[in-house]
Amino acid sequence: MLIAAFVVLAALLLAGRSHFSRPAAVLEARFSPIWWRNVALVVLGTGWLMLFAYRNVPYRNRLWWQFELSGDAPRALRALLAVVIVLSLVALWQLLRPAPRRDPLPDREQLDALKPRIDGATRSQANLAYLGDKALLTTGDGGLLMFRQGGRSLIAMGDPLGSPEERARLRWTFREMADQRDLRCVFYQVDREDLEAYLDLGLALVKLGEEAVVDLTTFGLEGSARAELRQSRNRGQREGLRVVHLAAEEIGAWLPALRRISDQWLALKAGSEKGFSLGFFDEDYLRRFPAAVVLAADGTPVAFANLWPAPAGGELSIDLMRHAADAPRGVMDVLFIELMLWGKAQGYRSFNLGMAPLSGMARHRLAARSQRLLGFLAGHGERFYGFEGLRRYKDKFGPDWRPRYLAAPGGVHLAGVFLDLTRLINRGPAALRGPSHPPPPTRSDS
Repeated sequence: MLIAAFVVLAALLLAGRSHFSRPAAVLEARFSPIWWRNVALVVLGTGWLMLFAYRNVPYRNRLWWQFELSGDAPRALRALLAVVIVLSLVALWQLLRPAPRRDPLPDREQLDALKPRIDGATRSQANLAYLGDKALLTTGDGGLLMFRQGGRSLIAMGDPLGSPEERARLRWTFREMADQRDLRCVFYQVDREDLEAYLDLGLALVKLGEEAVVDLTTFGLEGSARAELRQSRNRGQREGLRVVHLAAEEIGAWLPALRRISDQWLALKAGSEKGFSLGFFDEDYLRRFPAAVVLAADGTPVAFANLWPAPAGGELSIDLMRHAADAPRGVMDVLFIELMLWGKAQGYRSFNLGMAPLSGMARHRLAARSQRLLGFLAGHGERFYGFEGLRRYKDKFGPDWRPRYLAAPGGVHLAGVFLDLTRLINRGPAALRGPSHPPPPTRSDS
């Protein structure tokens, strides 16, 4: 009878094998042999110690169910059995979990081959691919998606690139990949253009903040609304500040000076380099882009920013934005103003100032719970990050505020998603890129 039941069960599993799409790790060691050796030594050592301590107690079957206040030997025997059972269950769980996957990171040649796809992007954020700290999904027709696993989440950076058909194909491929690995499928900082597509994936949408985009076709320093910007520019000119624009081929000679500024900036912020959604100081990465450098009256570089062009969309943005410890006050205002005027002269239609996190959240009592929670964090976390101050700073350039979203499993999963995101970004370039890459800059939104 038992054999017949097993045969029926095997037949049912065989008929439904197409539904079991996650490859298990039966033949893959999740823990090193040294780890298992140490566990075995601890268990064996504990067993020997127990037998030695109770060597005068003869073994009897009733020891297993003997419960007495002074029955130390039966308790020790049952405890050892419980440890062996728990370790066996842990080992079985590890073997039956989906097999881990290591997504290869692109090398320099692969990044060079991506240039036509990135140049064809309408959003400057596509230049994050050049960091080399994210794995890539591509289609044969020019589609591109950047992603990385963080904890129990598979996280895509932004929307996929390409035609509408290519973007749809990449989204579903990524969704299937996350499902196969038993990971949460997450899209970080997506635009409002394809929101319904993420709902079709079965994901919930959470507003992360708003992105400041300045319309360069109408930008200027005339009028009372631009009085503060004019004053900042005039003050910088009186102090002898001037901005020089460097082509990508010229960056190499300036790298030592830029490195000095970057190190001072990091020391001022008492922080370290980030990664994934933020740039970091890496010479190979910086050589790919033009840059703007602010020079003091004596010709010393005191601030810089590398530029993210997206000519296909007429958008210009910056990534790293850093100043020296002794830079004059208002140096970054001068840099932004000159960059916007320069971008307008070059024919760009917009300048992306980056996102103001937790900005524009609905505070109404009937708003979504996630919105009210993030709005509460923005209102009470000002002394830790300066959410309102960052929005006020960018607001003086007269931008158009555009919402940015997180697409992820909702409900109880959101807390884990935000934790995985935070850890992934804060791990920095050394952990993200691995030992095969040179140690490393940071895109700053402040």
